[in-house]
Amino acid sequence: MLAAASVGVASAPANAEPTGHQVKYILTSGTGVSFQVNYLTAQPPSKAAYNADPYAFLKKEEVPTPWEFTTTLSDPQWATLDASAAAHGGQAVPGAHCEIQVDGQVVTQGDGPYTARCQLANW
Repeated sequence: MLAAASVGVASAPANAEPTGHQVKYILTSGTGVSFQVNYLTAQPPSKAAYNADPYAFLKKEEVPTPWEFTTTLSDPQWATLDASAAAHGGQAVPGAHCEIQVDGQVVTQGDGPYTARCQLANW
């Protein structure tokens, strides 16, 4: 006699909530210059894990403005963006502006002549 086995496959309902929050970093300037930016791309499991190897979770790069980057974090309080532009003689002050949006809502923003920092509570 041959017995048939049935394997159940679990699937998420079509209306299931996403497993995290959409976090968008935005950087603009008055002059369109490039900035050095540091920003969190992946959420660490703990502050100790972050402290042990921050660049496993952060990205550092030079970007033109305007610039945007979107990631998903289960806890958006980890979001952070630091931007800085070098001062160049004879050029206009860049006028940095950053903001962090969580699920489409602006939750913090910052301005400065050459630097801007936006971060939430875990910092």
